[in-house]
Amino acid sequence: MSLIGTQIQPFSVEAFDKFEFKTITDQDLKGKWSVIFFYPADFTFVCPTELEDLAENYAEFQKLGCEIYSVSTDTHFTHKAWHDTSEAIKKVEFPMLGDPTGHLTRNFGVMVESAGLAQRGTFVIDPSGKIVVCEIHDEGIGRDAKELLRKVQAAQFVANNPGMVCPAKWKPGQKTLKPSIDLVGKI
Repeated sequence: MSLIGTQIQPFSVEAFDKFEFKTITDQDLKGKWSVIFFYPADFTFVCPTELEDLAENYAEFQKLGCEIYSVSTDTHFTHKAWHDTSEAIKKVEFPMLGDPTGHLTRNFGVMVESAGLAQRGTFVIDPSGKIVVCEIHDEGIGRDAKELLRKVQAAQFVANNPGMVCPAKWKPGQKTLKPSIDLVGKI
């Protein structure tokens, strides 16, 4: 069953954020655009490359009013240790959510039960708490922050322009489409 169009479920987890531990809940996501970015584990191989890429593009997400939340089944203590020891993860300024019980990971359907780890799941959530983008990648396939940024921009455009849609490879400022009978068979 797809999560697209569904509301995020209640959650409360501990996070490492800006050199502090804090509690993050589903209510923290309400009223703004959010990305929840699940990854398998700290101190691994593809994961730090993805988080570093997000960190290097974080300012662009913030310009869109979009917060990034990275999540693994590690604890917030492990996130701090990783942040303290990895040159790539030292760049991370967004909240790193710990989900050692797997509650949040299961809520989004990305728990690998046999391993106790999250799949590479990416979710874009609108200000009302509705999931508008859902992607899940195999463990060995890293994601691209610039493509994710483009998807957030497209989701925001569609939300702000009812009846309009963004074609493939759309970027802000490019032509969009207004679906109608007149377009059938002409694209």
